[in-house]
Amino acid sequence: MRKKRSKRFVLGVTLFFLLSTTSLIFGETVPEKKTGFLVLAPDRGFLGNQEIKSLFETFKKDYPAALALVGSNYNGVESEYSLYITDAIKTLKDEGASDIVVLPLFLSASDPVLKKVRPHLPAYAAGARVRWAASLSKSHFSAQILLDRVSEKSQNPEAEHVVVLGMGVMNEVGEAALRADLEKLTAYVHRYRSFKSIEIGIYYHRRADATLKETKNKAVDDLVIRSAAKKGQLIVTPFFIGPKFDNRMSMTHWLSRKFKDYDLNFVNEEIIPHPNLLLWLKKTANAYLPPSSAQVGVVIMPHGATQPYNDVVERVIAPLQERYRIEMAYGMGDPALIQEAVSRLESEGVRRIVFVRMYSLSGQMKPLTDYILALTNDPPQSQHEGDAPPDQIRSAALFSSFGGYEEAPEIAQILHERIGEISKKPADETVILVAHGAGSDEANARWLARMKGHAEALRDLAKPAFRAIKIATMREDWPEKREVAVIQLKKMIEAGNRDGRVLLISNRLYGAGPYERFLKEVGLKKGEHYEMNGQGFAPHPVITRWLENGIAGAVRDFHENDLKMTTVRTVK
Repeated sequence: MRKKRSKRFVLGVTLFFLLSTTSLIFGETVPEKKTGFLVLAPDRGFLGNQEIKSLFETFKKDYPAALALVGSNYNGVESEYSLYITDAIKTLKDEGASDIVVLPLFLSASDPVLKKVRPHLPAYAAGARVRWAASLSKSHFSAQILLDRVSEKSQNPEAEHVVVLGMGVMNEVGEAALRADLEKLTAYVHRYRSFKSIEIGIYYHRRADATLKETKNKAVDDLVIRSAAKKGQLIVTPFFIGPKFDNRMSMTHWLSRKFKDYDLNFVNEEIIPHPNLLLWLKKTANAYLPPSSAQVGVVIMPHGATQPYNDVVERVIAPLQERYRIEMAYGMGDPALIQEAVSRLESEGVRRIVFVRMYSLSGQMKPLTDYILALTNDPPQSQHEGDAPPDQIRSAALFSSFGGYEEAPEIAQILHERIGEISKKPADETVILVAHGAGSDEANARWLARMKGHAEALRDLAKPAFRAIKIATMREDWPEKREVAVIQLKKMIEAGNRDGRVLLISNRLYGAGPYERFLKEVGLKKGEHYEMNGQGFAPHPVITRWLENGIAGAVRDFHENDLKMTTVRTVK
């Protein structure tokens, strides 16, 4: 009897766990802990705080959030600023939040005010779970703000110097930390603008040691004056979130007056206000919130070409339109087209986007589009020396990406059907799968390896067997390599014609590209020297299933990542 009860108990617990997990994975039930966002921002004075509050109110329209301002006078839980933190956390709790995520609206984690507040924050939270998001400098959004600021004044980067001004450190340790953050941001700027030089000056906080502050601040003044005397134009940009009591009583205005007698272009805007700040708040918040099905969208990037090509692609995608909100971004990683597609989805409330590289192999276009989507900070290798990397899009959505339809094992089934459509007597026929190919020998070898797998699968499917099944790539976009590839293919065709018939099968998404023309240039004519099925893989249910499976897998990954985010220790 005890064993039966034990088994029932185990079965009951198992079913409860499975049902609970399933509902969480699909993200349609209310999470056990409701998340609220505490936007922690510096007290900048009247006008500066208006800018922060305006930003916050826009953010709060779509996210459960409260704002707390803190200033340099903060000195612990008895501080005059404690009231703002206490009230903000109470607001979140009153709205049902038991999971509090702090969004620090500070450029650097080394900010002295932020460092003072952080260890005390759990005392305000009264047992709620508290998590901290990274500061602004960790996001490419802040680098884009800096790029925008200097670009506003830049006319001829090759003849211009830039000095970026940081502010607010208390000691040399803090200076080094802020400098490291700013160096990463200026390196980003240098990717896109070939300035003669970019240097960093960091002013110390007014409450820093007087002697140290005087020495360090004078060094920054000297840097600006010395740079202004150099050959070429100087751009000085303040990059901090500083005091702004009104338009004249602001740190930026004070600095502009300080250097007004020097030959330089001064950027009269600091970090706030800027549209990227709202994107940063939203994107950071999205990482902590499980999406509903309505908040998930898809952007598909096929190569694209003429209208017949595009029509076939959209026939493949059509069965998925009822399940997913889909936008197209045809091309080879065009940032503007990708931005447009992403923005259309975001305008409809989408917060997570599956980006599909509808290319043959999973590695194709991945370095490029991962960078455009800010999935990586590493820019792709430029095709031409001196070219700037592509723009990174500006989006609050979180992305997952996949590609490589030719890596689906079922592709062999499509090829088998395409062969059957033109085959007459397999025992006398040599089948040659012909693909686009790659420029680098390494990438081309990977493509051929994938095709070799298809050829092996075709041998198992072919009943009766073909005389031979071979593979070739045209390497069609690289003339010197194409010339060699076409000659190799010609030899294969001539060998197959000696004792039988040759069937060329287009191993690409749609059509046969320039295959017939290239072969004609070396004396081989379709219908005389070979037969060809030039349809390509699409349209076919296998390609639709590849899309469907990939999208579903990416959506599962979104929810699994959300589940991982919940396993964080509660701060007592």
